[in-house]
Formats: sequence, structure tokens, C-alpha cells
Amino acid sequence: MNIFLYELKSYRKSTIIWTLALTSLMILFMSLFPSISKEIDEFKKLLEGFPEGVRKALGIQIDSIGSLNGYYSYFFLYVTLCGAIQAMNLAISIGSKEIREKTADFLLTKPVTRTKILYSKVLAALVSLLLTNIVYVISAIIVANLVKVDSFSLTIFLLISTTLLLTQFIMFALGMIIAVVWSRVKSVLTLSLGIVFAFFVIGMVAATEEAGRYFTPFKYFDYTYIMNHAAYEWSFLMAGITLIAVSMVLSFIIYNNKDIHTV
Repeated sequence: MNIFLYELKSYRKSTIIWTLALTSLMILFMSLFPSISKEIDEFKKLLEGFPEGVRKALGIQIDSIGSLNGYYSYFFLYVTLCGAIQAMNLAISIGSKEIREKTADFLLTKPVTRTKILYSKVLAALVSLLLTNIVYVISAIIVANLVKVDSFSLTIFLLISTTLLLTQFIMFALGMIIAVVWSRVKSVLTLSLGIVFAFFVIGMVAATEEAGRYFTPFKYFDYTYIMNHAAYEWSFLMAGITLIAVSMVLSFIIYNNKDIHTV
């Protein structure tokens, strides 16, 4: 419990910063909706000027862009991108912090198992992500009700918003593998940005192929499908859950069996 509370406290500043960043980005885009909805025809013509491949890669659906849910799904990809960086940054920090700060030997001399150490760190990071999402979703619902020009489906709005947390969990699990295998990281943020943007680019390239979507968490949740069916695609949801489970189990196995470099 002491490790969990210590880690949670250490994440406090970054959690607040990332929560404010995601919420501010959402407010910025949502504040533009009333103006865009008044000139939706011109906005659609602008989007039609983009090549079809680019529109598909960016998740732009011209037919639904005029609705609040459609517009929300249009910019939500960039909110998810920022959230993925937060999750990846947290995950990589878990395995590299003691190495960078040269405190691994001190931590391992305590009367706790490696499993408990890693479990406490992971739990603190997941709570941090959960708190970020709770504040974000509440803020998004409030802002949506303030800027809406017509009725919108709260169910679909929540389903789209929840994909942020699901994508973060997937990115966090992938980051954990990297954290336990490659502990000597000089710059956590630089590595996190590189990995997340690599997945983002893969998502843009793989957008035209159904099978290619399995290679990037950014394409596990199709906002057009969510708006049309008010549900997630079962195959991709199960793929995400499986990826999380396998990555976390492997992370604990590797961490428990690897040599921890100390001072």
C-alpha cells in the first residue's frame, strides 16, 4: 500500500497536466462547433477537397460531420493521440525510474516481492489514467450540452469517449513490455513520442485495409461503426483485451526473472 500511495502521489503532477491538456483540447475543438454547424456546407466542401485516402486515414466522415457526435468523432482522434502518449509515458517510466534515479537496490531490499512492487506501480498508473478519463468525460458531457445546436445521442457520445481509456490501457500494456525489457531509457518522453507516433502513422497507412487495423491500437475503434451501431466491433475489442492481458502477464514474468541493475 505504501508503494501504491507513493507512486500515485508521484504521478499527481503529470496526471493534472495531462488531464488539463486533454480537457483543454476538447474544449477548444468543441467551442468551434456552433460556428462550423452554421456553415456546414462550406466546411463539407473543404473536406471534400481532401483525397479519399486522406479522409479515411483521418477518420473524416463528411455525411455525419454536421452532427455533434460526428464532429466529436472527427477531432477525438487527436485527443486519443495525446492520451496514448500519456499512457505510454507512464508505462515506460515504471520500469526505468529506479534505474535512472539509481534507487533499484534500495527498493529491492525492502520486505516485498517483485510482483508486489510492480503490481503497486501498475495499479497507481492505471488509477491515474482512470482519474484523467473521469474528469475528461464529465467535462466533455458538460461542454457538449453547452455547445449543442440540436439533440445528440449521449450513448454514442459516451462510447466514443470511452475509447480513450481503452486505447490508453492498450498503449500502457505495450509500454510495460518495453519498460521491463529496456529499462535503461535516457529520455522517457522521447521514446514514448516515437512509439506512439509510429503506431499513429501505421494507423493512417493501415486505414485502407481491414487486416491492417490489428497492427495499431488507434484503429481498434471505428467511430463510424460506433455511430451506426452504438457498439464496438467485437473482434477488435477482443483483440485489444487479449493484447492487454498477454502484455501484462509477460511483463510480470519478465520483471520477476530479469537481473535488476543497481548502483
